[in-house]
Amino acid sequence: MPLLKLGAGLTRALLWLVLLAAIAWGAAALWIDGPSSRLLAGIMAAAYVALSLALVIRIRVFRGGMLAALVPFAAVLAWWLSIPASNQRDWLPDVARPPYAEINGSQVTLHNVRNFAYRASDTDFEERWETRSYDLDRIVGVDLFLSFWGPTLIAHTIMSWEFADGSHLAVSIETRKEKGEEYSAVLGFFRQFELYYVVADERDVIGVRTNHRGEQVFLYRLRMPAQRGRALLVHYLEEANRLSRQPAWYNALTHSCTTTIEQNVKAIGVNMAFDWRILANGRLDELLYERGAINNTLPLPDLRSRSNVTDRARAAGASPDFSHLIREGLPPRPPR
Repeated sequence: MPLLKLGAGLTRALLWLVLLAAIAWGAAALWIDGPSSRLLAGIMAAAYVALSLALVIRIRVFRGGMLAALVPFAAVLAWWLSIPASNQRDWLPDVARPPYAEINGSQVTLHNVRNFAYRASDTDFEERWETRSYDLDRIVGVDLFLSFWGPTLIAHTIMSWEFADGSHLAVSIETRKEKGEEYSAVLGFFRQFELYYVVADERDVIGVRTNHRGEQVFLYRLRMPAQRGRALLVHYLEEANRLSRQPAWYNALTHSCTTTIEQNVKAIGVNMAFDWRILANGRLDELLYERGAINNTLPLPDLRSRSNVTDRARAAGASPDFSHLIREGLPPRPPR
């Protein structure tokens, strides 16, 4: 009997935690994504919390009270999911133009490829939006960048495709910020930023991080057959085309730089078992090392040391050979 009572008490405590988390999320959603008037948003959030707790407390049967409290939560969730994303905002210049692709067999024409020339800072640049053509049959490899700006458990991930002529095409999945906006880890869990695919020259999307934002960048060559790399790039470009027509929300949990990569990889038929390091993506190289997706013939610390391209990127600067220079001394791509 004491064990049964203990189990019932733990279950009740767990249900309380789940309920309180749901109430807290609902209040935050109303406050962050609700009316632009802070007073009205605050009143709505407070009223939601008061109503939810009142339903739990006043209904004597605990489970009945919990179920009743889920009604306002469901209403808030339905409202939140209905908030539309938009392509029509006053965007920052570096995300102002959505990329899109024309795909004809193996030939791809990409529009709005970003190749900015940065000067004194990441906000001081010459805008260069380019149209480029690629032959999908000439993909020879796929690479992954991990960029660290502070906490080592979290990184920004960037995919890059290598072609037989030595050119590279990078795609970075990011937030599309409006003028005056700055990224916030908390706001990233709500409907504050649209999803954006930066299709870019590596000299732009990598160089701005190493040379102007002070980030540490690591480059890992992936074990991926060329045909799978082609399928993955086609899916990326189809997603970019879809976003240019039908915008979607970024979400730090479900549609982030790494979870969206995972979704794109699964979409081409690659089974990726979930692992906590997909969310704590600063440890993603460790996961890929264990699964043999990157070169694991070296001890992981040695691989990380040799894969740190930060200094090489800073030395390369705006060189037209940027992609070649940052790969000097990298461990070889693992055999397919």
